[in-house]
Amino acid sequence: MPDRYHIHTAPTPGQFRRVGKYGNVDWREDCSRCSNCVKLRCCFDAYKKENAYNYDAKAPVEPLNDCKACLSCVQGCTKGLLSLSINPEFLDMGNEYWTPDIIINTWNQADAGRIPVSGAGYRGPFCGPGFDSIWTDMSEIVRPTRDGIHGREYISTAVDIGYKPLRLSFSPEGKLLDDKTHLVETQLPLLLDVPTCGPTNQPLAMARAAAAKELKTLAVVRAENAGAIPVEHHLVVVPILNRADLDTCDWLIKQVSMVELEDGPELVEMVRIVRTLKPHVVVAVRMALGPNAADEVMARTKQGLRVFHLVADPNGREVGAASPRHIKDALREIHGRLVVEGLRDEVTLIISGGIALAEHMAKAIICGADLVGVDTPLRISLGCTVCGGMRNGRGPEAGQELVSLGRCSVGIRPHQVTYAAQRMINLMGAWHSQLIEVLGAMGIREVRRLRGETGRAIFMEDMEREAFGDLIRT
Repeated sequence: MPDRYHIHTAPTPGQFRRVGKYGNVDWREDCSRCSNCVKLRCCFDAYKKENAYNYDAKAPVEPLNDCKACLSCVQGCTKGLLSLSINPEFLDMGNEYWTPDIIINTWNQADAGRIPVSGAGYRGPFCGPGFDSIWTDMSEIVRPTRDGIHGREYISTAVDIGYKPLRLSFSPEGKLLDDKTHLVETQLPLLLDVPTCGPTNQPLAMARAAAAKELKTLAVVRAENAGAIPVEHHLVVVPILNRADLDTCDWLIKQVSMVELEDGPELVEMVRIVRTLKPHVVVAVRMALGPNAADEVMARTKQGLRVFHLVADPNGREVGAASPRHIKDALREIHGRLVVEGLRDEVTLIISGGIALAEHMAKAIICGADLVGVDTPLRISLGCTVCGGMRNGRGPEAGQELVSLGRCSVGIRPHQVTYAAQRMINLMGAWHSQLIEVLGAMGIREVRRLRGETGRAIFMEDMEREAFGDLIRT
């Protein structure tokens, strides 16, 4: 049995002002000055932290909003002078997809690398759009040997990227005849992808590469940022290349194990050039997840390509569609087409855009992906509030610069690379723990088995169609 894969997390407080969800309203009038004031008995020391944060009497008061909403002070005040309020700044973060709760939970996971626990159960709607319309199977959670991250059974989260033939051919002397079985293995079913919005400076690319090396996965970077990455990290770097980059990045192609080529009319010629420079490199096609993605993937497979990175918009929807579908529906279509053609086991599907939570990673794999690309959560872990160009779920228009209203435009500086990498590692460590819990609850010991396993999930649309099909048709 291989050694248990482990992610080494470390407490790394964020170097940005946190936006809290709850605040205390303290009406000082009519206060009895109780010797045993409820504010002094706060088990989270929210009032002490508030006073310490605003220690400068000459500076304007800036609420910390670090209240945990236990309501003990509100109920214990004999005069009823204390009340709880939701921070308006908190409500202003994100959008309808990247909700404020997702943002603040991502910050908390990046702080310590632990699974977020609310302590009050699930308080949202029973179902919702997108990934929230999928319920995963938890039938094995009662087994004593399936105790998740502390389990005694080994659960593998490793996946392979590359061409996987259905059978191997050998010569009479036992020599392998098929020379195309070159795979890249990652210990997590995810890549650290390029953010779809916001600046992508060199320190951010360096931080993703450093985090990918520690996580034993891959980091996708733009070709112009690859030169600043140390040579010892090049094996985990996946450069995005277009036709012009091939003339100047031949040195880089010879040092990496995988490249992503932008889809276009010159794709076949680009593949030939890359194969000439390094025959054994894994070549992936990076294409937008549009309404015709299934047809485009099938067409590229006939040209001998076997690895596809499908990029949806930041809110997890198809790009360029009048009525865009969520990536879960597009993935099920592409996966089904490959199964019908008998090609599914030979093809690697990577999906990115809209992967906001650890559960989205597991649900995307259930819908047919081999692994996912994590982009926006990495920026959120560094303090981004998903504002500016992402407010409407789109990036900047062609020829326009992204004007950010928050921290996103700040990015990180060269001396903050280690700090940023550790927060990314912490976030992925929390996601890995949650994935292990999900796999253990399903009774699955290998994440590869989860791919396309729709029988392990319930889809709200299918249930409604089965229960109300006749009513819907009428």
